[in-house]
Amino acid sequence: MKTHFIAVGGSAMHNLAIALKDKGYRVTGSDDAIFEPSRTRLENKGILPAETGWFPEKITADMDAVILGMHAHQDNPELARAKELGLKIYSYPEFLYEQSKDKTRVVIAGSHGKTTITSMILHVLNFHQKEVDFMVGAQLEGFDCMVKLTPDNDFIVLEGDEYLSSPIDLRSKFLLYQPNIALLSGIAWDHINVFKTFDDYIEQFRKFVASITAGGVLVYNEEDAEVVKVVEEAENYFRKIPYRTPEYEIVNGKVHLKTEIGDVPLSVFGAHNLLNMEGARHICHTLGIMDEDFYEAIMSFTGASKRLEKVNREDQGILYKDFAHAPSKVKATVKAFGEQFKKDKKYGFLELHTYSSLNPVFLEQYDHAMDGLDEAVVFYSEDALKIKRMEPISPELIREKFKNADLKIFTNADDLHAYWNTLDKTQGVYLMMSSGNFGGLDLTK
Repeated sequence: MKTHFIAVGGSAMHNLAIALKDKGYRVTGSDDAIFEPSRTRLENKGILPAETGWFPEKITADMDAVILGMHAHQDNPELARAKELGLKIYSYPEFLYEQSKDKTRVVIAGSHGKTTITSMILHVLNFHQKEVDFMVGAQLEGFDCMVKLTPDNDFIVLEGDEYLSSPIDLRSKFLLYQPNIALLSGIAWDHINVFKTFDDYIEQFRKFVASITAGGVLVYNEEDAEVVKVVEEAENYFRKIPYRTPEYEIVNGKVHLKTEIGDVPLSVFGAHNLLNMEGARHICHTLGIMDEDFYEAIMSFTGASKRLEKVNREDQGILYKDFAHAPSKVKATVKAFGEQFKKDKKYGFLELHTYSSLNPVFLEQYDHAMDGLDEAVVFYSEDALKIKRMEPISPELIREKFKNADLKIFTNADDLHAYWNTLDKTQGVYLMMSSGNFGGLDLTK
């Protein structure tokens, strides 16, 4: 099968390209920029484009599939050529469904926690050498490629994102998977550049639940009122399995899960991670993993990439980085950090980086998000606002919306870095939350 990727350098797209190459497909691709680690990983597989840019001549009539990434625009010249030739154009999730329509599809969805839950499930299955196909959006220890597609495996585990499928397919990605088994971890308004109202956002999850196949299974977080409401309103038939935060205690800085088979020491911390773990346990149970086997495996789970991930610093200081940027994720991460390091001075840095987080309307959601930290810092780039063609935001507005008068605010990367360099990282503990990089800040030094 001959496939071509438009925007092959994306974190998800390049993994799919590698998976198809491993499957024996003929794979080509293009992009206008390819960064690490995508560049090296594509190069190692012999599918890195010779040069960046868009080349319509790459699109030929003998192609079986053109896979269009969200990074590309509707006027992309390669896309135009594919349309002209009448080729089959797939979005990333649409192609995944085509590859898995004869398998049992397990889809993990929710505004937060889906990457971690998917990673936990894969860790447990890998630990017990249970073979499944999968797609997850974060690098996981023990896995070379985060997409696996085989002709043999009966199950596929998919991280289900509610964001748009492609520039020409404006459906939420998870609506294309038609799950046999699903999990819904939580609903908190996100992607407001696409979903203008909260109800519009919730509607995507209503449709997701409605897409569960007849007689399927839904594992859901019963502590989330919006999730419960969506589940109760559903009219299609499926088995419902609720879950909630399990009992635990922290002993000498280590979390111990209280279970029927005794205390289980864990390598992660935070109530939200334990809630995620409970959801993962129920999904694993539907896949034939007994509780004892689940707990045996989950003890060695150290977290998904960039999810409360400990950074190894040259000075041995304690610093964690987290992908958290949406309000609900920031609140959960700060709470977990505070619970874990009760006796230490806690520094928390948040970068407002996404379209949503820089929207004055959306800023309301961050109220008290940084409470519990001894020193709280918010960074956003005035230059980024200009690039995004957004109105300026004053530090006073940020403090008002966060409801934190002591908040330190930086709008220039050089000023942030200067402040960072005044801090002794061996004193206190540090939490860095961003989907960006704080203007190029090196967290290891």
